[in-house]
Amino acid sequence: MSETKTAKQTVVENGTEFEGVVRSQCPIVVSGQLKGEVTAPTLTLKPEGSVYGKVKVSQLKSEGSLGGEIDAESVELSGSISDDTVIRAAALEVKLNQSAGSKLRVSFGNCELQVGDPAAKAKPEVQGNTSHKKEHAGPELARVN
Repeated sequence: MSETKTAKQTVVENGTEFEGVVRSQCPIVVSGQLKGEVTAPTLTLKPEGSVYGKVKVSQLKSEGSLGGEIDAESVELSGSISDDTVIRAAALEVKLNQSAGSKLRVSFGNCELQVGDPAAKAKPEVQGNTSHKKEHAGPELARVN
């Protein structure tokens, strides 16, 4: 008999509330409520799910409610972003979400978006040679009110 391998993932189901620190080496999928510190390779937030706290992941896909301090390489947003949220990402994609019986929308509270390569630093100016220009390749900052 052949064994079918199911990809491992950490799941917070609808109706489940978790508060604390979650560190996972496999993807996390949230349909319930998660509050606290989250570290994982990927975090997927379903439309009925919510995550509030400090999040550090490589990839984030949020269709639910998101808030806190978010650090990720790649972020895909559709759903709602709470007030006082900071999102730092190398890449950010915003997709429109259609709730039952409503118009397409993405809802942002009063939040801060930092998009770009966080490792990029301002290059020092070379003295004595005017042919070199001072360059800045840091992340772009967008404030959403």
